[in-house]
Amino acid sequence: MCFMSVGVRTKKKYISTVAYDGTHYAGFQVQPNAPTIQQSIEKALERIHKKPIKIFGSGRTDAGVHAKGQVFHFETELEIAESNWTRAINANLGRDIRILETVEAPLDFHARYSVKKKEYRYFLHRGAVENPFRRLYTYHIPRTLDMELIQQATQLFIGEHDFTAFSSAKSNVQNKVRTIYRLEVVPMGDELIVICEGNGFLYNMVRIIVGTLIEVGLGNISLEHIQEAFITKNRKLVGVSAPPQGLFLWKVTY
Repeated sequence: MCFMSVGVRTKKKYISTVAYDGTHYAGFQVQPNAPTIQQSIEKALERIHKKPIKIFGSGRTDAGVHAKGQVFHFETELEIAESNWTRAINANLGRDIRILETVEAPLDFHARYSVKKKEYRYFLHRGAVENPFRRLYTYHIPRTLDMELIQQATQLFIGEHDFTAFSSAKSNVQNKVRTIYRLEVVPMGDELIVICEGNGFLYNMVRIIVGTLIEVGLGNISLEHIQEAFITKNRKLVGVSAPPQGLFLWKVTY
């Protein structure tokens, strides 16, 4: 419901930062016959505007993937104060999606095409027994990992590479060259946090990188396999995709 009086004005563009629990959604982007984050936000904006409103996200997240700092933009002609947009949208959303901030943007801004870099974080739980309170937000790995080998492997991903071997076969992007600025594995209690920052990411790329690091830590994939995968673009040389629930879109930088 919309709970404030509004007027009509010239069109303006707004940027919103949104956090969401992706457990019960088929990803960010609208899908036929499945609930998505974009669909939920667009329905909220439709209730406010009394007509369909389209949003444009910084990129997709897969089914089951979460976000702490996803970004989208929308255009509006409604006369609502900038400080009230966040409250207005949240009033029309379920509690597993929350707008954190909404600010006015230049008309030439685009949530996807203006991105400079993105940061993803993947959470691994190393306890002997799975934590039931973290099962929807971590991937449980009860086996011992060789952290020294994992740290060595992270360095192989830094810089500009063709990440064909580290993307899903479903990816239809022609240019698979991307730059990774940062890839770290940080211990925190009984969890490991994989921090991955780059100028862009292919379909399933972060999850495949994490899956590969896990296999390195288990002794199933060598550093040489990773180097060969970059050269040959052979997907079979690297790990499977880590499950979606451990992945968070952490931050988008413009």
